[in-house]
Amino acid sequence: MRIGIIGTRGIPNQHGGFEQFAEFVAPALIERGHEVFVYNSSLHPYKASSWKGVQLIEKRDPEDKIGTAGQFLYDLNCILDARKRKYDIILQLGYTSSSIWSFLFPKNSLIVTNMDGLEWKRSKYSGSVRQFLKKAEKWAVDHSDKLIADSKGIQTYLKEKYNKDAEFIAYGASLFEYPDESMLNPYALSKYAYNLLVARMEPENNIETILKGHARSATENKLILIGNYKNAFGSWLKNTYEDRRTLFLGPIYDLAVLNNLRYFSNLYFHGHSVGGTNPSLLEAMASHALVVAHDNIFNRSVLEEDALYFSAAGDITAILDEQVQKEQFPRFLENNADKIRKSYSWDHITDQLEEYLTHALHSR
Repeated sequence: MRIGIIGTRGIPNQHGGFEQFAEFVAPALIERGHEVFVYNSSLHPYKASSWKGVQLIEKRDPEDKIGTAGQFLYDLNCILDARKRKYDIILQLGYTSSSIWSFLFPKNSLIVTNMDGLEWKRSKYSGSVRQFLKKAEKWAVDHSDKLIADSKGIQTYLKEKYNKDAEFIAYGASLFEYPDESMLNPYALSKYAYNLLVARMEPENNIETILKGHARSATENKLILIGNYKNAFGSWLKNTYEDRRTLFLGPIYDLAVLNNLRYFSNLYFHGHSVGGTNPSLLEAMASHALVVAHDNIFNRSVLEEDALYFSAAGDITAILDEQVQKEQFPRFLENNADKIRKSYSWDHITDQLEEYLTHALHSR
């Protein structure tokens, strides 16, 4: 198959979930004998024409000059280029800024869209932007030949809302099996004596709920927050809650460091609540972290009964005041690692994707 992947800022991953998905899946599809192209933003620091056998197509992205509108123009540039490439399949990862150009997709290519989460529910957006995102979601559904849902919750939503079937294909993760305690030294942390949160500083990730619960507790364990706090909400959180027990480290992109911080944490807080199988959750499970997750259908569909759950700050306080220890839950840790092996390994995810795309193309 000749596959074009659009909707990301490019690979190797410098941003987030869809970029990570493309980073792992595109080279794996190359190894399986397919021809794969990934579109890269002109702002991406990697400038070679290929990466691990994947052909990279750089297109102009003016976001640095004109802000968010630049994302729409970048997607337009990618779609216009795709019209010339004679792809068998265009795999679109997300739809937020590409949906307005959906009518320009080449008619001879099969358009397969990974629908991401419920973007219009994100509280960082204004009412008018949320209304646009609802329309964008519908345009993406209407102009795609096939849909992929990265969580069972989104799969159910698409069926109920649009009466459209979507194939469940999640993100993947790699089991972390070689911990190195010395990785904690730069942060002056001791193993199992701190709790961890890795997230974008956005309200729907329930970060303030976790911070409130931690602040009201009697725990002496530090809460370490990793994520870029240099937005309005993140700066407010840092100014309001940072103290001797609460440390904002900013973004960390080194996966080895992140995995060791997860592995040696006592509790790992996961507050995401707006759809999708979250990559950072899978990485926490793969790193043998004891997860304390926000109680919603998306998190429960992945973790099932192998986690502690919270809905309010009081739940966080209660867990901390009970002095819950990671070593008390070996079954949770092993069950979640087993889920990674069986359902969320990158090999398994690539197998699912290849099988689905092949079947979709041949049954067109």
